[in-house]
Amino acid sequence: MNQRQIFLNHVGQTSPAPLALEIVKASGSKMWDVQGKEYIDLIGGISVCNVGHCHPKVVEAVQQQAAQYMHIMVYGELVETPQVAYAKKLTEHLPPSLNSVFYTASGSEATEGAMKLAKRFTSRTQIVSFKNSYHGSTQGALSIMGDEYWRNAFRPLLPGIVQLHYNSFDDLQQITEQTACVIAETVQAEAGVLVPQNDWLIALRKRCHETGTLLVLDEIQCAFGRNGTLFAFEQFNVVPDILLLGKAMGGGMPLGAFVADKKIMDSLTHNPVLGHINTFGGHPVCCAAGLAAFNVLLKEKLMDSVKEKEELFLSLLHHPKIKAVRSCGLMMAVEFDSFETNKKVIDLLIGQGVFTDWFLFAANCLRIVPPLQISEEEISIACRKLQTILSSPG
Repeated sequence: MNQRQIFLNHVGQTSPAPLALEIVKASGSKMWDVQGKEYIDLIGGISVCNVGHCHPKVVEAVQQQAAQYMHIMVYGELVETPQVAYAKKLTEHLPPSLNSVFYTASGSEATEGAMKLAKRFTSRTQIVSFKNSYHGSTQGALSIMGDEYWRNAFRPLLPGIVQLHYNSFDDLQQITEQTACVIAETVQAEAGVLVPQNDWLIALRKRCHETGTLLVLDEIQCAFGRNGTLFAFEQFNVVPDILLLGKAMGGGMPLGAFVADKKIMDSLTHNPVLGHINTFGGHPVCCAAGLAAFNVLLKEKLMDSVKEKEELFLSLLHHPKIKAVRSCGLMMAVEFDSFETNKKVIDLLIGQGVFTDWFLFAANCLRIVPPLQISEEEISIACRKLQTILSSPG
């Protein structure tokens, strides 16, 4: 059997027809398959590779840390330099109230930890989330997912979940003194890039304050410069009580976190002790990679060009078949009339050496979330190929 057959037979599948591209190399904003074909990567591991694939500084950090030690003990008991250094650096760039980092191995696990923390700290059980939201695929995260299609087959799920409409001011009154936390994406990603409108996020923050509810902002997809600032909430004049991180946090290695004030976080240390534990969260090699990527993001000033690159994309994404383009920095959704049209365009783009995909709750939208260091030339080539495909007969 060849590699593709072994993949299909022995690697757990997520769909009946995976792309099954056999990628053997990735660098910067490009990937190469086993035949040597080059692809411009417009999704960067879905907002993971913000500083590009295999950045030399990240690779060097991984190699150096792997030579010192890898896993030595479950998270939280030993002082591990990569964890400490990254937590210090991260909190130096966050508001003062976000000063304690609990590492996880993924964004989904960050969601789970935040849900437990909110219940423990408030002694409440109700959790509010939003329709068309995505916070992971574990049982707790699935319970607050904003689409019944994806969760119905796995019921029963967690009780006490209330779902509201994103950007609805009227729905905010359903947040009460029984609500432990509200979990919202700062920018709804899988809904096809929906941005909070008309100070709605400020109103949400105010309602949470009024009811003693913790506000949890999920920036698993949009943090680390994706929207043009280090964290997206900086653009909307709010500060969450708990921040969820993942994806780009590890610089290409598996890493996530939930971040809160120490007085909130410490509620997990007693009654019961070990209120939340994690074997591989904050893995030393992942923290070393993440810290290196964070430093690259800052030193190379990758955020400074995000808005310019967004504008370049927007200037080139015009065609009668494109119904709309929604964006927030280098998180973009190109809307077509149907999933069928979108899927055909995606397949043709991949055939032309441009790698992209679609959104869970907006299947008629093409996803653009490239590495932040994608060049203007690569953007122009990708958009030109899209224009050619859209203008072709059939």
